[in-house]
Amino acid sequence: MKSRQAAKPMPSAKVSAASPLDAELRPGQSIELLKELHILTRDGKLNQDSRRKLKQVYHLYQFIEKLLQELPANPNGTLTLADHGAGKSYLGFILYDLYFKNLPKSHIYGIETRAELVSKSRELAEKLGFSRMSFINLSVAESAQSEALPGQFDVITALHACDTATDDAIAFGLQKKARAFVLVPCCQAEVARHLSQSKALSLARTPLAELWRHPLHTREMGSQITNVLRCLYLEAHGYQVTVTELVGWEHSMKNELILARYTGQKKRAAAARLRSILEEFGLLELLDTRFTLPRDNDGDNGTAG
Repeated sequence: MKSRQAAKPMPSAKVSAASPLDAELRPGQSIELLKELHILTRDGKLNQDSRRKLKQVYHLYQFIEKLLQELPANPNGTLTLADHGAGKSYLGFILYDLYFKNLPKSHIYGIETRAELVSKSRELAEKLGFSRMSFINLSVAESAQSEALPGQFDVITALHACDTATDDAIAFGLQKKARAFVLVPCCQAEVARHLSQSKALSLARTPLAELWRHPLHTREMGSQITNVLRCLYLEAHGYQVTVTELVGWEHSMKNELILARYTGQKKRAAAARLRSILEEFGLLELLDTRFTLPRDNDGDNGTAG
């Protein structure tokens, strides 16, 4: 009698239909959103360029996700985020899709001056059913007084907010008692202008002025000083600050990532160093505008470190 050979199992339809994207994307991620953001091609595929974009998105997101997870839960379970200089709200949409959409009491506010981008973001949020996203057509500075925004925020983000908009985002966050900041500073000309205006006096006073004698160096030096001052400013107001490099972020050489988490420990030493740097570079007038320091009697939780 001939033995009956066991039939070979047919390939599972589920296996054969599995998308190669499964290994690339996070579970539950919106394919439609990634198409709209041009991270995926229109037919839902990854090419070399879109794979690079996706890698950059995840690189930034991993920093923010960790920060969000470390925040103590609010008593009412809410989580609010303001994204300043939102542009096309690229960052806000990714954060909502990967994190906020699973938190029913959370909300993201995108703040942007260009009305056409605000309108498109609203349309996309409605199309995707991202109901807890709002988009406000205001400057960062104007938004601090807007009744369309809540009085307190948990997280403030500003990704490549140009010139003084990053400083306005910090001021907004301090006013709103933000628990965390995520900042990728962009071009900043205010300090550079001050350096240029006081150049003649400074050149006679110290050889350090050679660091900004040429216009290109003035711009770069101004940007570097500004970010150092921003970090000291946040520390003086009670934040623990980490500075790292956002490697490979597209279309920009500005890859400095500033992460700040509120601890309540206002560092007097940071305030003293900030004041000394401003004095050294002839920038003391910024104490009355950009870098207003906490008063000594604001509380007794200041530290010397």
